[in-house]
Amino acid sequence: MKNKILKWLNDYLYLLVIGFLTIIIGLYQPILGAIGGILLGYLIFHNIKNIKRKEEEIKKYVEGLSDEFESATKHAIFNMPFPLVMVDENGSIRWYNTPFLKMVDDPDILHQNITSLIPGFSIEGMLKEELKALDIKYKDKHYKIYPNLVDTSKTSSPNNMIIMLYWVDNTKFVELAQKYINEKLVVALVYVDNYDDVKNNTPEVNRPLVLAEIDKNINTYFAKHNGIVRKYENDKYLIIIENHGFKCIETKKFDILDQMRELDLGNTIPITLSIGVGADGNNPNNAYANARAAIDIALGRGGDQAVVQVGNNLSFYGGRTKAVEKRNKVKARVIGYALRQLIDQADRVFVMGHKNPDMDSFGAGIGVLRAVKDREKEGYLVLRGENPSIKNIYERMKNEQAELLDSIITPETALEMANDNSLVVVVDNHKPSFTEEPELLELIEKVVVIDHHRRGVEFIKDPVLTYLEPYASSTCELVTEVLSYMSEKINLTKFEAEALLAGIAVDTKNFSYQTGVRTFEAASTLKRAGADTTVVRQLFRDDYNIFLYKAEVIKSSKILFDKIAIGRLEREMEDSVLIAAQAANELLNINGVEASFVMTYMNNKIHISGRSIGNISAQLILEKLGGGGHLTSAGTQLDNMDMDEVEETLINVIDEYLKEGEEE
Repeated sequence: MKNKILKWLNDYLYLLVIGFLTIIIGLYQPILGAIGGILLGYLIFHNIKNIKRKEEEIKKYVEGLSDEFESATKHAIFNMPFPLVMVDENGSIRWYNTPFLKMVDDPDILHQNITSLIPGFSIEGMLKEELKALDIKYKDKHYKIYPNLVDTSKTSSPNNMIIMLYWVDNTKFVELAQKYINEKLVVALVYVDNYDDVKNNTPEVNRPLVLAEIDKNINTYFAKHNGIVRKYENDKYLIIIENHGFKCIETKKFDILDQMRELDLGNTIPITLSIGVGADGNNPNNAYANARAAIDIALGRGGDQAVVQVGNNLSFYGGRTKAVEKRNKVKARVIGYALRQLIDQADRVFVMGHKNPDMDSFGAGIGVLRAVKDREKEGYLVLRGENPSIKNIYERMKNEQAELLDSIITPETALEMANDNSLVVVVDNHKPSFTEEPELLELIEKVVVIDHHRRGVEFIKDPVLTYLEPYASSTCELVTEVLSYMSEKINLTKFEAEALLAGIAVDTKNFSYQTGVRTFEAASTLKRAGADTTVVRQLFRDDYNIFLYKAEVIKSSKILFDKIAIGRLEREMEDSVLIAAQAANELLNINGVEASFVMTYMNNKIHISGRSIGNISAQLILEKLGGGGHLTSAGTQLDNMDMDEVEETLINVIDEYLKEGEEE
């Protein structure tokens, strides 16, 4: 408004001045005033005429400029070097240029719908994405489409909008990006799990041939995919390979695992490999670090498998066979010595198992507590109260060794007592979230892990000592071995020996599954320490009602895939998880059943107990549902699902597992 006033004053100020002067003159000299008025009128007329003329000139100039701009715009659009098409909001083609016509190679595309012409293209999806540029592949070429929306609702056009789609050929960039991905370096570590056992159990005449064949197979397999293989120890290999070669191997699900296992040149023991792969590293050093982490996990899961680490994600291949027992006890001796040193250096030692501990977790805790007391240190077993799985042994402890009750504390008390010089020994578990008190692991720097479960993705961060042996029958077996190397004489009481033996018995189903030579050696050690097998047997006796509930599960169970039993305990009670586990064990006694899974309710979640005779991996199946365990025994918990949904999910996972086995 202010600018308009100033412009008006600029155009008419001199006329106002002349008019004012003419009026004054007219008052004194009327004739001169009249002449001045005539001249003033002429000036006003002339001024208005000039202003209109200038406005006409400006208008013509703007119109000419608009015509030129419109002509240039049309020329640019019609002669655009890359494809351009205009469509309405429904996807109907309203206009296109010559490059687009050449791209689709179809002369009759006007009014066709672009979604039918270009597979995978969606107008609705593009509008939902707020007209963001999108990538699409069409006829072996890659295009980046840049959309532009033109609002035509206020024009004479029958459409509310017109969408202009600019197609930029992005093929060279995509090919370059793919080349970068394909040529990215992948680092792999290959360990022969049982090199010494194979060597020692092969007749001397065949030994050189077997060892040479191992070397040849590994070299040939990776060289076939343009990989570089370097052997840096008798049983260890470093492989550098490009990503596209690795992807070929991954597609075949690391079939070298099967090739090596089937190798028969006089060796009496199958040859198994552990493979750790570091892919998608930012640099070779990072890829190597990922490979080291992956091989540790592969070994921790029992070997005979490949673990691929891509960023923070892990993929597992193989691992369907039982872990081979290690007959060399050097590691147990080293662990025993190292644990003794750590206990001696600590002020207090806290022993902690997993949530809802079973006989193995509780027995192993009692065994480690004995080791601490033998070193004359403060030792405490962290336990959040008794549960049905340990009820019988807990009652026996009260009667036979009541002084142990003073060494059993709650997690809250442990947090108050912990200091900078404390030590935590985690038994029968390696997942922080599954311990009795995860916060204790963050509070105390020194953590020892003793476990027999196959290693999962989640693992306690930076333990000072790890004794994880999936070949072992139970954690109680491992603890018994460690105790025998911590001092010349095992000072176990009768109750402590029976607690350890009960742990072995429960995980081996009374020495029926997952047993090796060292399992019976540990049992004989405990027997010499005073364990009574009859008393141990009595610890597993159940109430009459539990027998009825187990019978209920077995009666309602069904057989799927001709070899897998699935049952339900549709009650939530204190003993529901224990009953589910025992029912799963009982289902394995049915002829033809190789694996069993029983579902039950627990704390607003659905718990699944899985058991197997060894031909099917209960661990690999329940790992897909967020659980874990080992080959013959595993478990998991699911929430936000009802029993029917859990059963359907479980069946789908089992089906997927069996199909993977057929492919391998």
